[in-house]
Amino acid sequence: MNRIRRISLMLAAALMATPAVAQTASTGSADAASFAPFQQWIGAVLTSDATTLKGLYSTNPAAQIRIQTVMHPADADINFWLDQRVRSMQVEIVRLVVRPDRASVIFRADVVPGMPNGQPFKVTDDQYWVKQGDQWRLLGVERTDAPKLEQPADMKKDLYPADVDAHAEIKEAEEKAAKEHKRLLLVFGANWCFDCHVLDLAFHGPDLAPLISSSYEVVHVDIGDDGKKNADVAKQFDVSLDKGVPTMAVVESDGRVVVSEKNGEFEDARQLTPEYLAEFLNKWKPK
Repeated sequence: MNRIRRISLMLAAALMATPAVAQTASTGSADAASFAPFQQWIGAVLTSDATTLKGLYSTNPAAQIRIQTVMHPADADINFWLDQRVRSMQVEIVRLVVRPDRASVIFRADVVPGMPNGQPFKVTDDQYWVKQGDQWRLLGVERTDAPKLEQPADMKKDLYPADVDAHAEIKEAEEKAAKEHKRLLLVFGANWCFDCHVLDLAFHGPDLAPLISSSYEVVHVDIGDDGKKNADVAKQFDVSLDKGVPTMAVVESDGRVVVSEKNGEFEDARQLTPEYLAEFLNKWKPK
């Protein structure tokens, strides 16, 4: 797993483990405004203030930027926003969690660039902030330009209830799958995982919902705040959690593994397309 992804997962889990100063707010609300560094970042983007914008990215350690799955230095993100000469940006906060020394901001934005012939576009941005002395700085950014899958407006859905017995739920799903001639789709993840919510939203969308309903019994397997919960279930179904979540396994109704993902094929769900997901689901649905 690359460094920015490790940072992302560790911060997301740690930030969601205890109550936050501010969480799940919309732009313009008191909660969103309570994290001044993010507002300062927005202001620098809207005014093309290069000096202020550059000062908000960590240099020691150097901030790392992940764009469409490729790693870049901080200048790639800084120059992207400066080059847009952003005229307006409608921002919707998906998650805002602030601790005394670290923070996570996920937002969606409709951007209107000010450069000649610039076309409006959508972006999903995942920012990881740390406090260095008295200054907040960006340590990592994961930016998705023009996402093909619908991006969730919030992460309130309890995809992975803490009190569910995964073994019992899988057994129940196996019995139901046997009666209806389906296979199981085990989705390993956690409520703090943004990509898990992206994947779930896609599964409920018009492109994939009929295919899911006719061919699979979906079971969400919680990996917990530390990523270790239900490790025995992952081992049982030959699923690797080392490459991030969400990750999946397709299983017969008798418990035999049809296919299990080991290389992080779905951990960056925000970057995927409906066609990619449909191809996977069609390939492994019951014959």
